[in-house]
Amino acid sequence: MNTEVGSLALVGSGEYLPEMADFEKSLIDDGVARGKKPIFIQIPTAAGLENPDRLQFWKDLGKRQGERLGIETHFLPIYNRENAMNPHHVDLIRDSALIYLSGGDPHHLAGSLIDTPVWQAVLNGWRSGSSLAGCSAGAMVMSSHIPNFRMSKQPPTLGLGLIPDIRVIPHFNKFFKWIPDSAAKVLLNLPTDSILLGIDELTALVRRSGELDWQVEGLAKVHVLKGAPATQLVHKERLTLPAAI
Repeated sequence: MNTEVGSLALVGSGEYLPEMADFEKSLIDDGVARGKKPIFIQIPTAAGLENPDRLQFWKDLGKRQGERLGIETHFLPIYNRENAMNPHHVDLIRDSALIYLSGGDPHHLAGSLIDTPVWQAVLNGWRSGSSLAGCSAGAMVMSSHIPNFRMSKQPPTLGLGLIPDIRVIPHFNKFFKWIPDSAAKVLLNLPTDSILLGIDELTALVRRSGELDWQVEGLAKVHVLKGAPATQLVHKERLTLPAAI
């Protein structure tokens, strides 16, 4: 693993909520310690298919979090692939302490960002010390593939491949109440060399910059479901997983 990369966080739910403020502040502090500007970037692409009122909701939620933390925030209007091809946001993304991919549709998120200047700026920022967080859909896209749990007969779509052998089920303590058994089987049927994690709401799994192990932070649990010894981990417990690319 490149020890110069920034912290990487997989979040089950709760981006920008008061309960996650201390955690998000810690990610910002990690980035600042690596020489990044004290700026919090919101990339709402996963919600890009939602209506304007919902997009405004996400913008306001992040703004209030920034006010709680006393830090500058930027909500970038990157709602689709065309927006992600615009190089206007590149410098701001690359130099920020925290880059956050929030929730929504993981397939739309990955399809919009793959091979774009915006995603390259995210990678360049993270590889030079910015913290990178993905919540819900933002956590799911970090893998090499994203299962189609809403359309279980459809094949997986390409993810962003940052942690190619790790798949995340977010909202895990609520997730299986929302989807049918057929979709659950799709999620659980993964390649033998992959690791499947369930991350509960208001909970994150984070690998801090310069560290090899991952640590659970938050109110609930991280569940190792397949591909590694099954276990449930709570706040501050640690886990060794394959390194990111």
